[in-house]
Amino acid sequence: MEGKLNMCKFDENLIEIKKLEVLSELPNPFIFEDGTVIKKKEQWEERRKELYKLAVEMQYGTQPRAPEFIKIQPLCCNDEMNMDSFRIVVGRQNYSFSFKMVIFKPKGNKKYPAVIDGDLCWKYVYDTQFINRFIDNDIMLVMFDRTEIAPDMVPGERSGPLHDMYTEYTFGTIGAWAWGFSRCVDALEILGIADLTCIAFSGHSRGGKAALLAGALDKRAAIVNPNASGQGGSGCFRIHMRAINEKGTELRSEQMADCDFFGINHWFGPEMKQYTDLEGELPFDEHFLKALVAPRILVETESTSDIWANIVGTWETAMAAREVYKFLEAEDSLLLYFRKGEHEHLVEDVDKLVSVIRNKKYGTPVANGSFMLPFKKQKLIYQWKCPK
Repeated sequence: MEGKLNMCKFDENLIEIKKLEVLSELPNPFIFEDGTVIKKKEQWEERRKELYKLAVEMQYGTQPRAPEFIKIQPLCCNDEMNMDSFRIVVGRQNYSFSFKMVIFKPKGNKKYPAVIDGDLCWKYVYDTQFINRFIDNDIMLVMFDRTEIAPDMVPGERSGPLHDMYTEYTFGTIGAWAWGFSRCVDALEILGIADLTCIAFSGHSRGGKAALLAGALDKRAAIVNPNASGQGGSGCFRIHMRAINEKGTELRSEQMADCDFFGINHWFGPEMKQYTDLEGELPFDEHFLKALVAPRILVETESTSDIWANIVGTWETAMAAREVYKFLEAEDSLLLYFRKGEHEHLVEDVDKLVSVIRNKKYGTPVANGSFMLPFKKQKLIYQWKCPK
C-alpha cells in the first residue's frame, strides 16, 4: 500500500470496556487437522481447503454453485443520476428467477473499478452524497437487491428462489446473499464495462456478513469491505463484551443465543445452532474466514459505539488473520478502520474504501489510521504466530 492520508486519532478511553469474557483461545490456522504444522507457503492452499470446510461450510452451510445460465435484461437508463438498471436472470434446468441490479457509473466510456454491494434494499442506496463519493472518484457502484434472492425476514426461515433452485445444498440466507455478489461479477463480465482487476465487494451489517463471505468464496474480488458486520462476519464468536459507548450507555455484543431470540438461525448453516451458548467449543472463528480472503485486500470498517458488532472481537480476529497475511507476505493488505458513531454505513466509511481502491488502481495514498483503536488495547487471545 502506497502513501497515507491523514485521518483523525482516537482517545483510547473513548469506549470503556466493562467486561470481556473470553470463552477460549483462537484456533491456530497454521496447524493441519492431522496435527502437521505449516512451514512453507506452498502448503497454504491445502490448509485453506480445511479452513473452508470450517469457516464456510460449517458456519454458512454448503454453498450453491454458479447457475447453468445467466441473462441480462436492461430495464431503464437515468442519465441525470448516471444510473442504468437491469434484471439479472439466472437458472438451471427448468427453473429460473431474477433479481434487480443497478449501476451508478462515472461519465465516460472507460472500464472503471467497481464496488458491488447487495444492499439495494436499504434506504441509503439512493443518497446522492453516498453515490457521488464513488463516481466522483472514477469508481462504479453496482447495487443489487439481495432480498430477491433470499428474503430478509426477522424472524424468518430458510427460503427464497435460490433455495428452491438448489435444494441439495444446506446454505443459509447469508450464503444466498453472498451468491448474488458473484452473479453481479458475471454480469459485469458480460456487459464488458468494468475493470475486472479492481472489483470490490462491500456491504453493511448483515449485508457486510454476506460481502465478507462472498469475498472469501470468489477470488475475482480484489478488495473485500465488510462494514459493521459483527457476529457471523468480522466479529468473534468466542468473545462476549460489555462496554460503555460514547453516549454513556452500557451495551453488550451479539451472541449465538440472540439468533434464537430474534429468529435468525436461518442466516447460518444447520450445524451452527448446536453451538448456542457453546461458542468457545467452535473449531473455528472469524479469523479463519478473513484468512480465506488473503492475500487479497481486506478493509474492515467499524464504528466506535457499535458494541453490538463486537468491536473488540473484530480487532482480535483481525490481528489473528494478520498473521496469515504476514505469512503470505501481504500484511499491509489487511486494514481495520474505526470512525466515531454508531451502527450505520456512512460516507466516512466509504472514504476508507475509496482510498484503498484508488491506491490499487491509481497509486494514490491510502487513508491512515488503520488499527487505531478507540479502546485500550486488550490482551491477544492467541499465542501462536505465523511460521518463519
